[in-house]
Amino acid sequence: MILGIDVGGTHTDAVLVDRFAVLKKAKVLTDERNLLNSLLAVTNALVDESTIKQLERVVLSTTISTNAIVQNKVDRVGMMVVSGPGLPPSLYDVHQDTYFMSGYINHRGMEIASIDRTEATRMRNRFRSEGIRNVGIVGKFSTRNPRHEIELQEMVRDQLSHVSLGHRMSGHLNFPRRIATTYLNESIWNIYQRFVEEVLHFVHARGINVPIYILKADGGTFDISQSVEFPVQTILSGPAASIMGILTATGCTDDAIALDIGGTTTDIAVFADGVPLFEPFGVTIEGHKTLIRGLRTRSIGIGGDSVVRLREGKFSIGPEREGPAAAFGGPFPTPTDAMIVLGMTGIGDPDKAAAAIIPLADVLHCTVDEAARAIFQEICKIIAAQVRNFIEEINNQPVYTIHEMLDGKRLNPRHLYVVGGPAGLLAPELGRLLGCEAHVPVHAEVANAIGAALARTTAEMTLLADTEQRTLTTCEEGIQTTISPRFTMEDAIRIGIGKLREKVLKMGAAEEDLEIEVVEAQEFNMVREFYTTGKNIRVKLQIKPGCIADLEQGDALCR
Repeated sequence: MILGIDVGGTHTDAVLVDRFAVLKKAKVLTDERNLLNSLLAVTNALVDESTIKQLERVVLSTTISTNAIVQNKVDRVGMMVVSGPGLPPSLYDVHQDTYFMSGYINHRGMEIASIDRTEATRMRNRFRSEGIRNVGIVGKFSTRNPRHEIELQEMVRDQLSHVSLGHRMSGHLNFPRRIATTYLNESIWNIYQRFVEEVLHFVHARGINVPIYILKADGGTFDISQSVEFPVQTILSGPAASIMGILTATGCTDDAIALDIGGTTTDIAVFADGVPLFEPFGVTIEGHKTLIRGLRTRSIGIGGDSVVRLREGKFSIGPEREGPAAAFGGPFPTPTDAMIVLGMTGIGDPDKAAAAIIPLADVLHCTVDEAARAIFQEICKIIAAQVRNFIEEINNQPVYTIHEMLDGKRLNPRHLYVVGGPAGLLAPELGRLLGCEAHVPVHAEVANAIGAALARTTAEMTLLADTEQRTLTTCEEGIQTTISPRFTMEDAIRIGIGKLREKVLKMGAAEEDLEIEVVEAQEFNMVREFYTTGKNIRVKLQIKPGCIADLEQGDALCR
């Protein structure tokens, strides 16, 4: 049995899955002030003492990292950047607490200029005096030699809460993206650490003694204790969960649109030939271009509980959410209230829903039903317009899926899959507006929890070999070993597969889920005075995102 839990901004959903079938499901309101209460409530609805003994693992997805960044509820971070010569600092995405340090390691990992210890000490004292307790350290070529990052960490770590190092974030060389990724990782470290502590407290309180995992942006999982060092990996965890949920519940093999409509936001994703699209170079969040590989999604601030207002005689919906729908005691009318008034659902108090819409109807000189119908039409039009814009944007760029790049591919979706609480109510009209056949998968209201439960563990690894210097660098771990000058690309791939396999098994992956693929393999000759002196070899491998135990699409949850 697997317990899947999605901790959303509005609701916490959970499912109990046995042999890829949903046995039970539950949904409770998320108590942001006491997350433990929500976790206990939703779990108590699904498991008892005998069921707990049959659990094999617990998997969570969460919006906590994403929401902290989007709402700017992040910690102040001091950034120490070792950029060396090249582009001026003004061209990097930095903020007021970014400081450029002396020292330089070149593109081959060789130290050209050392760290200035006096300068590092001065920075440490400045951080202390200004109350900065979280620091990120990034060197331009630290993935090829992390020496300067490690030295600076040792010099400044005293009396700090935490330090994030750029070479641990990704093996990619993109320096500006690595700065942004390191900054975000450190800015949400404290809030994410508290979240993990609450989860582990919950696990202890319920007597659960099985591996606990968290979903990443790429739709894969990793051990929640290990995730504390890399909270940035969990940004867009919620949208990734909805994609994985739809993937497990449908037999889609064509171009398709996937929507997850929640209380606060709607997440948009697209499938190409039945396969989710991917951001191979890194996802972007709130203008920060990161190195976090993830599923390609777009979140818009509109959902069932979004506030409805009148502006210049027209309805405006979202992006604010000020509590639940009026039918449940909330302070403002919402699309949920409109659907209740129209008799589309029997939830909540219809009198309260109508009372909230009456003032809007009076201004427009129409009936409550007419106002409710207009609100319902407006939310559908807004979502449909955003979907069209997203598809147009994708069709103007190269199309990447989780498996490959599709050269010259243009998306032309004919199917629409909708999940989330109001999925069944909105899907028909959205399908009409988008010219698609609308589908509401089984268990659509808890699709995120299902997606989390059935996602496999993923990881990536980058190796860089320099046969002239006789070094092999495992970039994400900053480990260097000695190699033969006759080292080859085949050697790098063989070693990389072994190292990645060992790494992901320690992260909790099952042997049968280890679908390893080479996503990058490059080799260049190094020449001096017309002679080849060695080779520069770069290999990147990953565990392909997907569902556990070779789960075929449609097999799991359509029964």
